[in-house]
Amino acid sequence: MSVLKGIRDLIAFLTIIPVGADKSSLVNASNYMFFFPIVGAFIGLLAGLIAWLLLRVLPAIVVGILTLGFILFITGLHHVDGLLDFGDGIMCQGPPERKIEVMHDRLTGVGGLIIGLITLLTTAFCIAGLKADIIVQSLVISEVSAKLSMVVGAWVGRSAHMGMNTYFINAMHGRYRNLRLMIALIISFGMGISLLQVIGFIVIIISIITALIIVMVSNKHFKGLTGDVMGAMNELARMTSLIVILSVIRWA
Repeated sequence: MSVLKGIRDLIAFLTIIPVGADKSSLVNASNYMFFFPIVGAFIGLLAGLIAWLLLRVLPAIVVGILTLGFILFITGLHHVDGLLDFGDGIMCQGPPERKIEVMHDRLTGVGGLIIGLITLLTTAFCIAGLKADIIVQSLVISEVSAKLSMVVGAWVGRSAHMGMNTYFINAMHGRYRNLRLMIALIISFGMGISLLQVIGFIVIIISIITALIIVMVSNKHFKGLTGDVMGAMNELARMTSLIVILSVIRWA
């Protein structure tokens, strides 16, 4: 029963689906963070089915935009908000404390606007470039990769300040940290290989590399991870995953 409640709380945390959260949901979700890829697969499946249906009646570019819009909507735009704040933070001049302060500002600056536009436009165009016979699998794996990147980031990184991110980072640094990471990796590689074979394997590897790079950038600018950085990690890992899928398919 606790595992089912953990997955329910993960769905409540990662989506706007009303599954019934309570006061213990955040802590419980952080303890089951290693199941992030499962929720990612669920989101990707919904988005993939919608995209597959839309491709039958609409131009590919419209399908790409609407599908990304659905993904952003069902996830409550939380990760996109983090991406914009991340862009503002890394473009700000000054010490880490000042950069984090800018990230918490409600206004979006040029840095956030540019990184947001590039990431979202690239993601939408990549979705538009997927054929109907592979779009469901690709969106499932891209969301699995996006969620795995946050697990890897929490496992590797440290918290820059006390916040929502701290619960997840502490959970992934606890007694069973290696086992939790291993479970997330097994789930992600299993899905990737079963759905896209070699391409899926490569995509999961790339998502891990993406997470490690963002952790390094975050350590340089903020002396650790924040919730906004975790959100940016999700968006950037999704984008790089889709780029890899398209690139490998066209090269092959």
